Amino acid sequence: MNRVLVTGGAGFLGSHVCAELMKSPDHFVTVLDDLSTGKMENIAPFLDSGRFELIRWDVRQPFDRPFDQIFHAACPASPEAYQKSPTSTTKTCVLGTLNMLELAKKYDAKILQFSTSEVYGNPLTPLQNESYFGNVNPVGVRSCYDEGKRCAESLCADFAREFGTKVKIVRIFNTYGPHMDIADGRVVSNFIVQSLRGEPITIHGDGSQTRSFCYADDMVSGILRMMNDTADDFQGPVNLGNPEEIRVIDLARKVLGMTGSSSRLVYKALPGDDPIQRRPDISLAGEKLNWKPKVSLDEGLEKTIRYFRELLTP
Repeated sequence: MNRVLVTGGAGFLGSHVCAELMKSPDHFVTVLDDLSTGKMENIAPFLDSGRFELIRWDVRQPFDRPFDQIFHAACPASPEAYQKSPTSTTKTCVLGTLNMLELAKKYDAKILQFSTSEVYGNPLTPLQNESYFGNVNPVGVRSCYDEGKRCAESLCADFAREFGTKVKIVRIFNTYGPHMDIADGRVVSNFIVQSLRGEPITIHGDGSQTRSFCYADDMVSGILRMMNDTADDFQGPVNLGNPEEIRVIDLARKVLGMTGSSSRLVYKALPGDDPIQRRPDISLAGEKLNWKPKVSLDEGLEKTIRYFRELLTP
């Protein structure tokens, strides 16, 4: 049986990875999660399966048990969550990744690092590809996450070079879908929840900034293709995301229309170092993994609205 570790497996994206892994009877899945941002309900369907276990654990502490594959997703990923304790976020990015790399090295496991489009910072290029080194403010309010993830990538690359550790790095662009936290501060969940509650829709800046949104199922498909890619010389990093760009103001109007809400739009100041544009070049993922997203924004939003509607129904 393939012994698989998913750090942060009770979180939004980690739980979707667990759900896909649990479809195979050949996997025994262990989740390490301190539940600081993860939710028990995200993994509840698997707890009695006999092939799944949750261990309450802070990845900043070393962990020792043999695994064949490690999906390292543990880290607060929304600005609201990771800015609550920025020093803790940096420690999670750096120490957590170091501990998982040491584990992979010890047991010759393959490790996949969940990196982020935030390594590109506020990009100076309209389309971000993997050769772009980014435009990151090292002392800004988002640097705990941005620079923490950049350092994590550096550790992964150095473990591969120095010790031959089997490393894979994916740079995850904006992802959405069921299991998002109702109060995580991300734009899709914010707009949907505010619309369903009839609250004002909060637009930061004038709404002209753009994002590219990838549905969770598509993202997990790319992640698993990267982990199971037999060309182990391809360690990445590789962009995973949806290159279809939309202005934030247009997303808000789309959500209002799809929910039938009469919520009004309110405008607030743009947060510090908030990127003006985010759009992935996924040509490398297409070439190396034969991957591209399939779920349209309308289809994905429909499923996500349904999830939040059920969650908010008494």
